[in-house]
Amino acid sequence: MILTISVIQDEEKLAFLRRRIDALDWRDGRATAGKVAAEVKHNLQAVMTGPVGQEVQEQMLPLISKNPVFRVAARPRRISRLMISKTSDGGHYGPHVDNAIMASDGQSFRTDLAFTLFLSDPGEYEGGELAIHSAGMMSEVKGKAGQMVLYPATTIHEVRPVTSGERIVCVGWIESLVPDQSQRETLFDLENLRVSLRKKLDPNSIELLTLDKNIANLVRMWTVT
Repeated sequence: MILTISVIQDEEKLAFLRRRIDALDWRDGRATAGKVAAEVKHNLQAVMTGPVGQEVQEQMLPLISKNPVFRVAARPRRISRLMISKTSDGGHYGPHVDNAIMASDGQSFRTDLAFTLFLSDPGEYEGGELAIHSAGMMSEVKGKAGQMVLYPATTIHEVRPVTSGERIVCVGWIESLVPDQSQRETLFDLENLRVSLRKKLDPNSIELLTLDKNIANLVRMWTVT
């Protein structure tokens, strides 16, 4: 499942974050890539260890982790520290696969899902589409500033060359409480059905109670803690 979620809708909040990101220092993005991925990675990565980077981390992470659509779709157990990348002047990130196991804040975690939160508007740069390969097809995404694309980290994916302007995004990875992709999608569909039915049925109706029971039992069955 590839899902686009509106995470930052407040224009003032987005503008504030952009100003703080502009104050960050940058380094070669290959420093944060695995050995194979580093060969096809051509961008800059923000240094997040200083006070400004920590501020950006603390401001942005709750916007992602507390988003209700994100929580239902991802069922997060762990979320990596955020990374901010900048791509321009023909930079790109060629086809690659994310490491299955990563480390963040001294803890190892499994990468079930990845996300890209766009911080530049599409009109600010040419190219730079996020291309996700899956089951004989390819999805290309170039979201609006404040939109996040959530997708399986199990896929081959790439960032097309940025031929003009500057593409700034926030990226991260998630270990899910429900590791199986098809099970997460089933739960997501059922949660959306529940939201729809609550607008039409009495909350104590047998139909909704039965749906509540089955969602809860599937969560018990599929959750890995």
